[in-house]
Amino acid sequence: MSQNAVNPKRRLSNALYAVKSYFSVQANVLIVLFAVLLLVLTIYPMYSVIRSAFTVGKMEAMRYNTLMHLNLKEGDWTLLNFEVLLGNEFTFWRPLWNSLRMSAYASIIAILLGGTFAFLITRTDIYCKKFFSAVFIFPYIMPSWTLALVWKNVFANSQVGTGVVGMLESMTGICVPGWVVYGIFPCALVMGIHYAPFAYILIGGTLRNMDANLEEAATILQASRGRILRKITVPIVMPALFSTVLLVFSSTMASYAVPVFVGSPGNFFVLSTQLSSLYKNMSSRGQAYVMTIVLILFGVLLLGINQWFTGKRKSFTTVTGKSGQVSYIKLGKANVAIAALLVVVLFLIAIFPIISFALESLCDVQGDYSTLTLKYWLSREDIGGFAVNAGHGILFNSMIWTALWGSIKLSLIVSLIVGTCGILIGYAVARKRGTRLAGMVSGLAFFPYLVPSMAFGAIFLAVSTQLTFLRGTLILLVIVGSIKYLPFASRSGTNSMMQLSGEIEEAAVIVGASWPKRMLRVLFPIQKSSFISGYLLPFISCMRELSLFVLLTTDSVLITKLLSYFDEKAVTQMSNGINLLIVIIVLLVNFATNKLTGASIDKGVGGN
Repeated sequence: MSQNAVNPKRRLSNALYAVKSYFSVQANVLIVLFAVLLLVLTIYPMYSVIRSAFTVGKMEAMRYNTLMHLNLKEGDWTLLNFEVLLGNEFTFWRPLWNSLRMSAYASIIAILLGGTFAFLITRTDIYCKKFFSAVFIFPYIMPSWTLALVWKNVFANSQVGTGVVGMLESMTGICVPGWVVYGIFPCALVMGIHYAPFAYILIGGTLRNMDANLEEAATILQASRGRILRKITVPIVMPALFSTVLLVFSSTMASYAVPVFVGSPGNFFVLSTQLSSLYKNMSSRGQAYVMTIVLILFGVLLLGINQWFTGKRKSFTTVTGKSGQVSYIKLGKANVAIAALLVVVLFLIAIFPIISFALESLCDVQGDYSTLTLKYWLSREDIGGFAVNAGHGILFNSMIWTALWGSIKLSLIVSLIVGTCGILIGYAVARKRGTRLAGMVSGLAFFPYLVPSMAFGAIFLAVSTQLTFLRGTLILLVIVGSIKYLPFASRSGTNSMMQLSGEIEEAAVIVGASWPKRMLRVLFPIQKSSFISGYLLPFISCMRELSLFVLLTTDSVLITKLLSYFDEKAVTQMSNGINLLIVIIVLLVNFATNKLTGASIDKGVGGN
């Protein structure tokens, strides 16, 4: 009897010892902690969206009861949100078609522009490779809507939209057609140019790492350059091309700012702009949550297609241990002409936007450069006019500086959280690699990447309607920003930790170094460049973000929201000045990132 009575106690003691022993290892503590945290921060918000899509709110119930003579109550489960949204051509189907077309055109433009630059820099003897490689990434570093504002500054005219005069009409008297100023053409072109550097990085990296023996063998067999390009080069870069198309397509589908600036004024609406309109109308919130689910499904579908395509072949081998000597195409006399053309293109998409913002912020009358003034920068009087709360000039405007500090503060907090969590997740996943828990944490950390920014903000708007203490607070913005920017930081942290041999940490353990000391004195210094990038890159992304936060805060909280407000109120001098401030800050921080880490976003692509 006594033996049977002791056994349960012994089993309990053994279980407690096993638990204590398991959690005595820091990697185990971290992997369990992040598994629980990420489950809560991903599963619960998704549940909130799905629940909100299938239930009716108070205002929705009143609307449906009035229009359909029903007797719905707040919280009732229903499919009406789906039926109403999917049955509306102008709210859903036409914006969906516009989104698909815009994304397809933007993908083609990004591939053509980015691929051309990548080919010229990696496979030819074009002049000024380092300069081209460094400057070409500017449109990707800057906010996506930068070029949209430039487009308006140049082509807006008295015949379309609000009738504001742009640079072209002011200087030449030429008024371009409305479809050039607003609509699918400028939206697709701007998004294509913005993501062209992304295509350049992916395609250029593949081209640079190609085994030169492949092309050399074809040359020996007297194959023409065109045939080599079609039969060897294109098939090898096809995975990079396909991945670029899908990533640009999904990112453009989720774009909000660009369609707002150069789409909506021409009655060109896409899913993201319609999503924003539905959320602002309390009686349409349920339909907005349905549209959020649609956008998420598109993101998951596109990633699934990419995984399926790249998984059809076991390996896309482009790097071998054989010849790495690249035989550059000699451009000969055309070198100078092509280089000059690239300089012009880079000036228009990377340098001119900054000049344009500076000039437009100085025009008392938009587009009229004979009215240059410092009023919009230095005035201490209200310059907004009737019904526009603009305040003083930019340098003395407390509203602008408060919003700028709000963005900087949010970006700093988010970058600290994301960078630290990325390192810790990387450490835990690397030390526990091969386990189911490590795979789950890695997958959950990457999940936010699948969700478009606008839809991601909508998910947490649904959460804030249930957890009202979070609504409109900095804490909510920090949570949303931290989760959204976690994927790349966690992947960077994991890759960096995977490169470190376990023997390095084991040696520190032998000499009695504690875990915090091992992290700060041993592991962090070795991979300092990657880890610092994990802190600074989320800062850059958060500073320029609009789509993610547009549904969650008011106009005066973040600088990007304030810029959107001034543009909407047609105080374009203020919006251009604010945009100039944002671009300068982002470029300076990116420059600091390169100097501190010794790395560049285009490293490994640009020529010698």
